[in-house]
Amino acid sequence: MAVGLKYLTAALAAFAAAALLSYPVLTLMRKLKAGQTVLSYVDKHAGKSGTPTMGGVIFIVAAALALALVGEMDVTFCAVACAVTAAYGLLGFLDDFIKVHYRHNQGLKAYQKVVGQAGIAVIVAVFCYRNAHISSAIYLPFTSEQVDLGWAYIPCCMLFFIAVTNAVNLTDGLDGLVAKCSVSGFVVLAAAAFYFSSAVIPQGEALYREQITSVGVFCAAMAGAVTAFIWLNAAPASIFMGDTGSLALGGALACACAFMKIPLMTLFVGIMYIVSCISVIVQVLVYKAKGKRVFLMAPFHHHLEYKGIKESKIVTYYTLITTVAGVVGLISCMAWSYD
Repeated sequence: MAVGLKYLTAALAAFAAAALLSYPVLTLMRKLKAGQTVLSYVDKHAGKSGTPTMGGVIFIVAAALALALVGEMDVTFCAVACAVTAAYGLLGFLDDFIKVHYRHNQGLKAYQKVVGQAGIAVIVAVFCYRNAHISSAIYLPFTSEQVDLGWAYIPCCMLFFIAVTNAVNLTDGLDGLVAKCSVSGFVVLAAAAFYFSSAVIPQGEALYREQITSVGVFCAAMAGAVTAFIWLNAAPASIFMGDTGSLALGGALACACAFMKIPLMTLFVGIMYIVSCISVIVQVLVYKAKGKRVFLMAPFHHHLEYKGIKESKIVTYYTLITTVAGVVGLISCMAWSYD
């Protein structure tokens, strides 16, 4: 199957699978009364309390089915990316399950979640470090230069995965916000993988081309599956992705960037996730130091809500910024060269 056709087939198959899974999962969650308990201080979202959660199962399963259909599960990079995505999804599922079971918004304790994230991160970091096609080097944006981090790659990679998964999780606060930003990010990363495999890697490196192509197909499948999920997740959401979905998406995004040796690409495709992290950090530090709040509420998307901007507009702004930044990031990849 031609590479471009494989991308398209994976995306459409994942979309179809997610569409078929959506309503059965929604019905099941309603029967199980697996509703989200909204934090008490987010008063603007009080009406959303009880909305079914754990919807991330839909696109995790759909993407995996699509990738199996096109035969990419036999390729190491794709198989590992799926495994890591599922592992983070399982961690999120445990967190969501505790919230649903005890009817409150406190799932896993912070340290438990970080330990779980770190455990998965150390495994994938060692995999990257020991893989001959990834090793310890990363590309710098807008250059053909690679920086070899040596032994420091493993702790840096671990921090990268923990940071990305937490950043995506923090951003998941409005209907359709993370889903739409993620679709944009995965499309850009799929394009980057396509460019890398077709225009950068020499013909003689067939195995490496196959691995990078599988990363692109993985991103295409994720984009297709999450696009279908938006049908139920866009405002007003019928189902939330929960930590099941947000942690899985963070893991998938981190895998794609790490496997292509472009972790700094997250500065572009994850620009709004970074905004969420920075806003929370600034809010906490300033409040502890001066007893004052910089934002009406953190993360930043809640601040915009309290400024009177409609939820749907905030989601649109975030998606557009992510898309434009992603295109800039894609342009930065055009300087790649393979040594």
